[in-house]
Amino acid sequence: MVQRRSQRSSVPVDCVLKGDCLAELARLPSASVDLVFADPPYNLQLDGDLLRPNNTVVDGVHQAWDRFASFADYDRFSRAWLSECRRILKPDGALWVIGSYHNIFRLGAALQDLGFWIQNDVIWRKTNPMPNFRGKRFTNAHETLIWAARDQKSKPTFNYEAMKAFNDDVQMRSDWLIPICSGPERLKDDGGRKAHPTQKPEALLYRVLLASTRKGDVVLDPFFGTGTTGAVAKRLDRRWIGIEADPDYAKAATERIEAVEQLSGSALEMTRSKRAEPRVPFGTIVDLQMIKPGQRLWDERGKICAEVRADGTLALPGSIPQMQGSIHRLGAEVQGKAACNGWTFWHFEAEGRRKPIDALREDARRQLGLGGLSMPAPGTPIVIPAE
Repeated sequence: MVQRRSQRSSVPVDCVLKGDCLAELARLPSASVDLVFADPPYNLQLDGDLLRPNNTVVDGVHQAWDRFASFADYDRFSRAWLSECRRILKPDGALWVIGSYHNIFRLGAALQDLGFWIQNDVIWRKTNPMPNFRGKRFTNAHETLIWAARDQKSKPTFNYEAMKAFNDDVQMRSDWLIPICSGPERLKDDGGRKAHPTQKPEALLYRVLLASTRKGDVVLDPFFGTGTTGAVAKRLDRRWIGIEADPDYAKAATERIEAVEQLSGSALEMTRSKRAEPRVPFGTIVDLQMIKPGQRLWDERGKICAEVRADGTLALPGSIPQMQGSIHRLGAEVQGKAACNGWTFWHFEAEGRRKPIDALREDARRQLGLGGLSMPAPGTPIVIPAE
């Protein structure tokens, strides 16, 4: 364990901190980071060179930073950096960590032991994995990411609607098919070899940051390598912090990120979840006389009719005993269901056709000065209805 030095009074964003991971983490202020993405050493336990069938050597991971004397040493190191990351995360912050079968299960246990709350594990399926040259095992065609909130009470950012739109209006699944880093994206050293043996594809980080951060959030990568996290964070207008001990990696990362063109304006807008919009009760629709007391609402087929009351509740005309309640409660009751979204069930008549009352909420927000559908600024309090 590295002895903690005096912490910085402010967060050093958009820069590479050159030094030991644990020492630099210890200097960062508590509760100062929105998201951590970590690609730590995998502890591959490689013994000797791996040869292709033609006896050429596979360019694998042989660097000293991936070697640990024992599983116990690796566990101590993992728990040390994870503890520091948890300290510097904001109360609603979250962490992503990626690994292979060599280390991801040890990291998962450490996360839970330290108080993190696992949201999902995500399988990155590689479209072009390295073959198994020895023919003694299955081809290792995936890696695992764990997404974990700082603790059980945290409410980490999840841009559900944006990810659904990204996936052609189908819920984003937890298995992602993405090619490994290759071609022009793969950084090379002066000798034409890979600048880093485990460089991750930008497409992977793009999906992570799109899903779990907002514009302006601070993203930390404690194992920065050649800066994929920083490159994607800059493109999406997130602030970033990289920690890297190797000066060659740090130099390559800095040059790479300097060349990134940041998106701006409407290109950065994302589909916003309806649950994240400022709340507008149905009573407000009545207050604004967008729907008036005594007006009748219908289900989509026009078979069920209800009358609007002055207090924003609905009543079913002619029912004995009279059925009445909120738009949600009455909607559920007339269908014989336990719950109902009254905003989409009940319709009003306009321009010769029936429209869901949900169509009125955005007009109401504009009249009330609650804004449109753009993403809120970081830190903006939003009331989420318990409906």
